Amino acid sequence: MNKVSLWITTMRLRTLPLSVSGIILASCLAEYNGCFEWKIGVLAILTTLSLQILSNLANDYGDGVKGTDNEDRIGPERAIQSGKITPDDMFNAIKINVLISIGLAFLLIFTAFGVKHFLLTLLFFMLGIASVVGAIKYTVGNNPYGYRGLGDVFVLVFFGLVSVIGCYVLYAKTIDHVVFLPAFTIGLLSTGVLNLNNMRDIVSDEKSNKITLAVKMGSKNAKIYHQTLIGLAIVLSALFGILYYTSPYNLIFVIAYIPLFIHIKKVRNNTDPKLLDPELKKLALTTVLLALLMGIGHLL
Repeated sequence: MNKVSLWITTMRLRTLPLSVSGIILASCLAEYNGCFEWKIGVLAILTTLSLQILSNLANDYGDGVKGTDNEDRIGPERAIQSGKITPDDMFNAIKINVLISIGLAFLLIFTAFGVKHFLLTLLFFMLGIASVVGAIKYTVGNNPYGYRGLGDVFVLVFFGLVSVIGCYVLYAKTIDHVVFLPAFTIGLLSTGVLNLNNMRDIVSDEKSNKITLAVKMGSKNAKIYHQTLIGLAIVLSALFGILYYTSPYNLIFVIAYIPLFIHIKKVRNNTDPKLLDPELKKLALTTVLLALLMGIGHLL
């Protein structure tokens, strides 16, 4: 594997579609309300992708130097774990990505607000800094919040609320009630992806003293928690479809319920953590599908 392919693999491209699901949905809601702008949409996607890649690199670095990524881990081998990338090289890549993320965030904020909305500009600048810090501090440092069972809160807030509501505000310069149910729906499903990852790694994480919420709850309760996350997301999305119903096309997103129900059943019946790994990709892609169909359905 050449160096370029290695770094592309390290960026974990399979995680990127999930990160932009909230942006896609917010953009559709903005288009429906007549305030969508292509420049803002493209920059929002690029900024989100940059932050997700930053999070992936920082995760590899933090878990790698702490020894959490070891032979007990079930998922794909990580770059530092394999020895193909040194911690110093990874740390340099993180610093470069921080600069890229901040630059894109600044360009996005300026494009959206210009000089006319000072308070919103200040708020989003603070959100941008918080996003960068949050992406890094998940596993990096002496007291990373991902090792204290707080990763789920971060994902719910940033992948759901900030992604959907924040992106909509970039377009509309105000908050609309239509964004809240979609924001929580995407946030809950994204949290489900993280929980599934933590359920898969529950044994190795506990040995490495990475105390995720799944480790705290144990396998049985983590399954119940997972079913609750997915189930609540289904309920909230259905409620969105009912409250904002204008035509049968609005409800095309119920198609995504089929893989979600199949996923819940597989997780509930699972006895081998290794078999949870394929479910990660399925749940992430189903979340993107749901976001697309909710957005498109709302436009029809």
